[in-house]
Amino acid sequence: MRNQTYRILVLDGQGGGVGSRLIRQLLPHLTGACELVCVGTNALATGAMLKAGGKQGATGENAVIYNAGRADLILGPIGMIVANGIMGEVSPAMATAVSGAQAEKILIPSSSCGIRIAGAAAVRLEDAIQDAIQLAIQEITGG
Repeated sequence: MRNQTYRILVLDGQGGGVGSRLIRQLLPHLTGACELVCVGTNALATGAMLKAGGKQGATGENAVIYNAGRADLILGPIGMIVANGIMGEVSPAMATAVSGAQAEKILIPSSSCGIRIAGAAAVRLEDAIQDAIQLAIQEITGG
């Protein structure tokens, strides 16, 4: 773990179900050196992530763009890197900011985003979230 604050950004849209699950499962593994920020494409998503235990939250295009550029690690649905993803909630500017961020990105696949990844087996959402949590822990701890 680095000596400085490690910024983790959890992104989500629609009802915030993926983001809230990520936050609930990631929180027990975080140290005081981690800053967790949740950003939703809409207020419902942000509210769900805050209710799940996120301490800081923001909503909308500018919040996504600003926080993606400051993050060390980004977690969220794969639709966050696709212009017009998540049923149009992700603007081209949001997708560019997230995909272009220097942060390590751990993305949850979703067939509802119209993206299928060759070589990746179909998995249940809960299994993908569990895998994302394990990858995040490895990234945070340097292991």
